[in-house]
Order: sequence, then structure tokens, then C-alpha cells
Amino acid sequence: MSGPSYSLWQVVAYMLRLGTIGFGGPVALAGYMYRDLVEQRRWISDEDYKEGIALAQLMPGPMAAQLAIYLGYVHYRTLGATLVGIAFVLPSFLMVVALGWAYTRFGGLTWMQATFYGVGAAVIGIIAMSAQKLTTKSLGKDKLLWAIWAITATTTIITESEIASLFIAAGVTVWLWRTKWRPSARLSSNAAMALVPAIPAVSVSLTTDPAILTQIGVFFAKAGTFVFGSGLAIVPFLYGGVVHDFHWLTEKQFVDAVAVAMITPGPVVITVGFIGYLVAGLPGACVAALATFLPCYLLTIGPAPYFKKHGKRPGLLAFIDGVTAAAVGAITGSVVVLAKRSLVDLPTILTALVVVAILWRFKKVQEPWIILAAALVGMALFPFRH
Repeated sequence: MSGPSYSLWQVVAYMLRLGTIGFGGPVALAGYMYRDLVEQRRWISDEDYKEGIALAQLMPGPMAAQLAIYLGYVHYRTLGATLVGIAFVLPSFLMVVALGWAYTRFGGLTWMQATFYGVGAAVIGIIAMSAQKLTTKSLGKDKLLWAIWAITATTTIITESEIASLFIAAGVTVWLWRTKWRPSARLSSNAAMALVPAIPAVSVSLTTDPAILTQIGVFFAKAGTFVFGSGLAIVPFLYGGVVHDFHWLTEKQFVDAVAVAMITPGPVVITVGFIGYLVAGLPGACVAALATFLPCYLLTIGPAPYFKKHGKRPGLLAFIDGVTAAAVGAITGSVVVLAKRSLVDLPTILTALVVVAILWRFKKVQEPWIILAAALVGMALFPFRH
């Protein structure tokens, strides 16, 4: 096997650039990587790319970040995965920290309130369309997957939070159903063991920090370890903890945090840095981001050496189908929960409906442009609210 046709620093520089200007969410980011690294530059083989996609879909965490880490691992192993992961996430992290600073400093000003008045409504429309696309793509005509989707959606609406154990139960249910309960059809021990080290690795490193940073670290480590699906799958989990359990943010602040994720490039999950900043300043942002992305990193490089051999086992594929159905159901439920808080009057309801109509009609419109337009609408309409 010949060596790579590119240097480590070339792929790091590419990921740094993609993390800076890559809009469109996980599917778009994965598409950019395929176009640039497989088709145009031919640094990565088609087979390696597809294996990276499969691993990213199998493991919890943000898909685009996991794919980037895996592609860094292909030729440069752990060092490549580490540097590529940092390069991909760092630009958007710095952006959300800057936005967090501006939000805490100017959030009480009328123009900032007006901006997020429109943006918050637009976010509901964007998440609603994302939920619709994910539901159509992930469930097909499988009645069991639809039942799981309905249960998790209903549970999210009623409890206004995400129950991680339901995700695991959904995966196990589909695994057992499709493999007809055969003992031989079990999850790969290598893949299963890869799930173990993430939480202790994060929580131990935070025990010397102040209590609030420890709480942030443990909570976001759980988010990074147990949330499957697209980047938006983390929204209901974060809502339950950040707003309901710990009362770190108000419901309005949380919707604003989701909006920040929409207007910045890179992985949607980077909103954890914004939330961490609002809770505990720069240390909180750093701890939240590290705790969220470290499990993603470990759950990529851990099983990577074994994935070629074990990644296509029917039991594993069935498990991830069940977990994905549960994640999509939770996203759908979160649309209802967040809409009850964000769509407070006729202008916000109309804004959300217009966003849905635009995304339905024009498939390639990118979210940042919609957010910008909604911000302008909010600034125009906000003075007439009172």
C-alpha cells in the first residue's frame, strides 16, 4: 500500500478552512469533504470515506466532526485524528464564544432583542423541516421504527426533555427483533467496549474544577456520549438539562443558543460552547465543548481499527436504526416543545410558516441566509409588539 499523497498539515489546513466557511449542517459538510478530498484532490479513497460515514452514523455524537476525525485517522492515525478534529471545531468554537460575549454584553439592548425575536421563530421552522427530512429518510416503511419514533416524540413533548435510556432501549429492541433473538447475533465486543471509556475520561478530568464546571462537564459529556443522529438530535437533550434540570438558561435564551448554532459554520453541536459561555464565561465554554467533543473523538478513534472487520454486522446496523428512529422522534417532539415558547404571537407564527414554505420549495437555500432575513424581519416588527 502506497503512502498518502498529502501531508498531515495539508489536511489540517483544509479542515481549518472548512470549519471556518462550511455552512449547511452535517450533510452539507460531509458532501464538501467527499467533493474535495475524494473526487477532486483524491487524498482519501471512496472506500475509506464510506467507512468513515458508516462509523459516524453508528456512533453517538456530531456526524460531521466524527467523519473529519476519521479521515484524519486514515493515513495519520491518532495524531492526524487529533489535529484534524481540533482544526475542524476550533473556528466555530471561537465564533460562538465571541457571540456569547456579545450576547451577555448587549443582550438587554433593544436591537439584540429584536434580532432574536425574528431569529427564534425562524429556528422553529428550520428544525421542523429538518425533522421532516430526517423522518422521511430514516424510517421508510418500517412499522417498528415508526412506533419507536411515535413513542420518543410523545415522550419528549410530555416530559419536555430527552430520556437517553429510551435511545438505548430502541436500539436493543430493533436489534433483537431483526436478529430473531438469536444469541449469535450480538453486538461486536470491540464496538460495545468503545462506548465505555468516554464518561469517566471526561468526568475525572473535571473533579478538580469548581462545582459549576464539574456540573457542566458531566452533563455535556453525557450529551456527547448518548445522543445519536444529526447535530439537531442534541437539542431536546440539552433543553431538558439546561432549562429544566439545572435552570442555567431561560427558554428564550436556549432558543437563541440554537439560533447561534444556525448562523455559524461547522458542526451544529458547537452551540454547547455558547451555552457554556452564558453559564460560566470562557471556562464554561471550554469545558462544555471539550466534554461534548471528547466522547465523539474517543468513539471514533477507538473502534476505527476494528471497523473494517466488524462494522457491517447486521446486529450493529439494526441497533443504529433503532437509535436513529428514537433520535428523530426526539427532534420532532422538540419542535413542539420549543414552538410553544418561541411562537408567541401572529408575526412569529407567520415567520415560522414562511420559513417552512421556503425550505419546502427551495431545497438548496442555506440556513444562514434565512436566519439573516429573519433577523431583519425581527428588527422591523419588534417595535410594534408593545
